[in-house]
Amino acid sequence: MTKEAATDHPHTPVLLVLASTYPRWPSDPEPAFVHELSKRLTDRFRVVALVPHAPGAKRHETMDGVEIVRYRYAPQRLQTLVNDGGIVSNLRQKKWKFLLVPSFVLGQVWAAWRLVREQRIDVVHAHWLLPQGLIAALMQWLPGRRVPFVVTSHGADLYALHGRLLDAMKRFVIGRAAAATVVSRAMLGRLDAIGAGVAKASVLSMGVDLAQRFAPDPSMLRSDRELLFVGRLVEKKGLRHLLDAMPVVLRAHPDARLVVAGFGPEERALREQVCMLGLGHAVRFLGAVHQTDLPSLYRRAALFVAPFVRAESGDEEGLGLVLVEAIGCGCPIVVGNVAAMEEVFGAELPAAAVDARDALALAARIIAALDNPEVSRESAERLRAKVVERFDWERIADAYARLLTRAGGAA
Repeated sequence: MTKEAATDHPHTPVLLVLASTYPRWPSDPEPAFVHELSKRLTDRFRVVALVPHAPGAKRHETMDGVEIVRYRYAPQRLQTLVNDGGIVSNLRQKKWKFLLVPSFVLGQVWAAWRLVREQRIDVVHAHWLLPQGLIAALMQWLPGRRVPFVVTSHGADLYALHGRLLDAMKRFVIGRAAAATVVSRAMLGRLDAIGAGVAKASVLSMGVDLAQRFAPDPSMLRSDRELLFVGRLVEKKGLRHLLDAMPVVLRAHPDARLVVAGFGPEERALREQVCMLGLGHAVRFLGAVHQTDLPSLYRRAALFVAPFVRAESGDEEGLGLVLVEAIGCGCPIVVGNVAAMEEVFGAELPAAAVDARDALALAARIIAALDNPEVSRESAERLRAKVVERFDWERIADAYARLLTRAGGAA
């Protein structure tokens, strides 16, 4: 079925997507994985995405075939709960933002209930157990049709939001859902640990465009000295540990340089750390970088370093799609050894992973990779062949389409 047919056919099922992180406009550097999946479902569903409004964004628009409805949850200048770091990090950085949480949740409940009443929604896809999964579950108690929902946990909602009440909410969400997905096998263990059960859960990650956007380009020369970090500047990404390791790296490779692509609440502290360590000549902050500009960074870098750690809050990477993007472009990798990394690396993990909190160990792994570029690139080529089979968007989107169709049909 073509996208036009999905839009015009009177019996096309309607999918309501509930999310928090979502592009505010076409060139937005905010993570776009929910939209990337949604737009790939428009050939089988009429897709409506209900997401929070943000300053500068339109209240209603259609982007890549997805109808986007943005609800207000505060005066426009105060709608800052989601962007520039994510909800969990923003709440930790500025406690006053907890005051935004009730209106954020109730606003999405009200807007979702209105959409269900006004349009014939067949199935809901709630991204994140909390709050979107809870919203989808609560909607079933409101007057009107009970719409089945599938919930997807991306990591922070499962790892960072914990406690007796929050874990009880997660169990409630899983119990009410038609199906649940997590983005890595490591997360199944966490679901089981909180008593949510895994009978309804399956492992189904988000995807990466490995066929076109994130693919090698033989015409580009790879640097022999440039290190690359890509990601939000938050604790679990571990950039401060990489900065701690840089003086040791520079003693072995004085011409090494680190490029940082990303933004977030820790940026000021990280820039101060660079100054304190005397790294101003060796570290360059690019700020927010759009998805279309990332491939050239991955293709040029000698080494992509993702020093993931478990944050004090318990938050850690659910998967880390930037790794798959870098691998897709043939870039060698050094990564922090958190639980989900086996999902990406498999048997290659011991050669790539290190305890990123140990600055000397991290530096040693980086130096070894720079000392042996051919070995690093051969490892990257083997890894790319494996990830293409598991993370390409077409396969991922097809699996989600089948899951959502079953959930809607079962109702």
